[in-house]
Amino acid sequence: MPQETPVRELRLALTVENYDELLRFYRDVFGLPVIEAWDNPTGRGAVLDAGHATLELLSTDQADLIDRVEVGETGVSGPVRLALEVADSEATAGALVEGGAERVGGPVVTPWRHLNVRLRAPDGMQLTLFTVLDKAEGS
Repeated sequence: MPQETPVRELRLALTVENYDELLRFYRDVFGLPVIEAWDNPTGRGAVLDAGHATLELLSTDQADLIDRVEVGETGVSGPVRLALEVADSEATAGALVEGGAERVGGPVVTPWRHLNVRLRAPDGMQLTLFTVLDKAEGS
């Protein structure tokens, strides 16, 4: 049974210069549905549904390990990287590359049995697309 948490939603807010391009990328290419959007004289924004959210905290050593596994070198991802579980990381990566992302690494089967592909979105954000290959007993 999941533990109660005081947080109802984790919302990652990205401030971007190329709003129209990134809205198209995340909404139309990646397929994230719009929950809410606004277009006012003071600015524009959209909230996209990206599924269940978690906050993953990594030591720098662990981040370096993940970079080595996914990309083959350390120090690639920076302090923020979006890790997104998808049904087929290879196919999703292909569609996102066609839509403007850059492939940085993978596909690679990780020691934790995920099939990962590392991308750089048009805004420079590092994305790890992962597909869980097999669930461990009891998880």
